[in-house]
Amino acid sequence: MRNGMLGLLAAVLLAVPVFGQGASREGPPRNIILIGWDGAQRAHVQEAIARGELPTLKKLSEEGALVAVDVVTGATDTKAGWTQILTGYNPEVTGTYSNGRYRDCPAGLSVFERLKAQFGPEKFVAVAVIGKSGHCGEIREPIKKPLAEVEKEKAGQEAAGKKPAQAGAGKQAGGKIVEENGVKYVVVFEGSPYYTMHKSCDVWEYGLGLDEKVGTRTIALLEQYKDKPFFFFVHFAEVDHKGHGGGENSKEYNDALISGDTWTGKIIEKLKELGLYDKTLVYVTADHGFDEDQKGHGYAPWVFLGTNDPKVKRSGMRQDVAPTILDRFGVDLSQFQPPLDGEPLTKPATKPVLTAPERSGKPKTPAEPKPEEKPVEEKAKKKKAA
Repeated sequence: MRNGMLGLLAAVLLAVPVFGQGASREGPPRNIILIGWDGAQRAHVQEAIARGELPTLKKLSEEGALVAVDVVTGATDTKAGWTQILTGYNPEVTGTYSNGRYRDCPAGLSVFERLKAQFGPEKFVAVAVIGKSGHCGEIREPIKKPLAEVEKEKAGQEAAGKKPAQAGAGKQAGGKIVEENGVKYVVVFEGSPYYTMHKSCDVWEYGLGLDEKVGTRTIALLEQYKDKPFFFFVHFAEVDHKGHGGGENSKEYNDALISGDTWTGKIIEKLKELGLYDKTLVYVTADHGFDEDQKGHGYAPWVFLGTNDPKVKRSGMRQDVAPTILDRFGVDLSQFQPPLDGEPLTKPATKPVLTAPERSGKPKTPAEPKPEEKPVEEKAKKKKAA
């Protein structure tokens, strides 16, 4: 498949250390911006770079690195992807396995919460600006009912000869019984993955739709919060939307990648205008890729991380993004309980670095790991303002 055919191109793009402007970013950053190109397939990104269509990503990686990132746990979809990227944990910890099997992420596990705890809620700004209105950003709260009430409803339905309603909502399992202050409840809906984590943010906006709206809002918020250290999560949705509409090899999909690159460039220009670029690390990544020449991503585990961070040294896995961000901010990862599943891409791996196989199945460990190698809807809008 095309992913394998581009080995030589990948080697050129991903293996050459580049020095220069990034040298001033060796120390801890003042700010970090994580930019998501939802659904950006690694091979297509590499081809677009080779054609000169993604100048921002190319220049960013020349200052730092462009490394391969594989999805080896959790589905290659949006909920599983961004939950893992924003926490550094596998689904067994967060409870989010896919768009259909998920729950509210346990408190304290997200990058937003970690950084607020590290620097102080009043001294540090956390922002999320998100294109999608579903699967990424939505903040539906968990729902529970008193067990006695559920049992009474069930008895009434049975007496009327009706089939009792299922406790679950959507594709969630539901039905779990919890006890609070001596009262037993049935969990009817376990919540969106982002419900608890969004509470720690100064701004949480989603459902913006077009890249232009996401980028324009991000630039305005950079102006608003320029005087404090910050972490921004900026999510562009058009690549994924155009992939589902026209397919991975369509002009629309390729144009959406160019759009993501263009707005990434405008965000960087704003950082420069504010005098913040040399104090800011920028990471560009994706939650999943796309099935080759298809309109879906049932098994699309090949993505990337492009950055101006000169300390990024190796390829890795989706769960490695959050540890990279936290480590660069100076957070002591060894104190986390449970321990993170991912490890910083700025350091040699201490655990096996798995790569996704060519077809669905168990991830494999490379025969010769090289940890030191430097490889190449607009339906809703919610706001939480400071």
